[in-house]
Amino acid sequence: MNSRTLQRVIEAVPTSDGAGVKLRRSLGQSPYARLDPFLMLDHFSTDNADDYIGGFPAHPHRGFETVTYMLDGHMRHEDHLGNRGDLKSGGVQWMTAGRGIMHQEMPQGDAQGRMHGFQLWANLPSSLKMTAPRYQDVKAAQIPEVVDDDGTRVRVVCGDFWGKRGPIEGVAADPRYLDVWVPPGKRMTLPVELERHAFAYVFEGFGNFRAASQPFGVLTEKTDGVSETLVREQTGNRSLVLFDSGDEVTVQAGDAGIRFLLVSGKPIEEPVAWYGPIVMNTEAELQQAFSELRNGTFIG
Repeated sequence: MNSRTLQRVIEAVPTSDGAGVKLRRSLGQSPYARLDPFLMLDHFSTDNADDYIGGFPAHPHRGFETVTYMLDGHMRHEDHLGNRGDLKSGGVQWMTAGRGIMHQEMPQGDAQGRMHGFQLWANLPSSLKMTAPRYQDVKAAQIPEVVDDDGTRVRVVCGDFWGKRGPIEGVAADPRYLDVWVPPGKRMTLPVELERHAFAYVFEGFGNFRAASQPFGVLTEKTDGVSETLVREQTGNRSLVLFDSGDEVTVQAGDAGIRFLLVSGKPIEEPVAWYGPIVMNTEAELQQAFSELRNGTFIG
């Protein structure tokens, strides 16, 4: 087995989107922070309603898929086709925008006002960019969880893992989307096929992603808005790890344990023309989409 080494670590940066929803962005914070087929990863986590109550009013999408995974609170959504839903704690929604959709997403806190979750953007190949829009809404109880002898817990949102299969089906990138918890001080090796691109996003605790038995920090990119610096430290909360090639990932949990998303997918290897809510292959296709938005034929 060949353990994946670390390419780099990206620290999620604070930003806002929609009508002022505060979040942290790792993938997608710059044109260089992408990992084919994945475009963007947003992490929202707050117990202050002012940080999310404005939500994401009606907006278009075309040419990619969104994956919304809620840990606390819920997300109400509806679109121009009449689809409505309420994504609750522990559930996931996989939306294929395809040829075009106009929808809104309105986050709500739980009983304590907490709202915590993620949204991942996954690209579509050119052959599927103009496919019909669709949703897959999955409740928490439908997502299988497996527990290893050492206490490691894995929720299988999408793909196959440790004999379980996640409930999301028919996604272009054939992704595997896992929510992993490794207990304090434990070391765990997780399989990731060689042909897949992979990343981990740490959102609780800290640890090291490497095969060495002794703890050793990794180079982390940090920015103050003006310059970037590289420091060697353990991978902690709100860090996204990009992996090089290999067929497994090894993590050594710190004293508080570590919880992270482990996401992998087969690269599409096509040109990306991306502006705002539209992701196509060429600038001409991008301009055509925005022309349709202006003249009212985008979802005609």
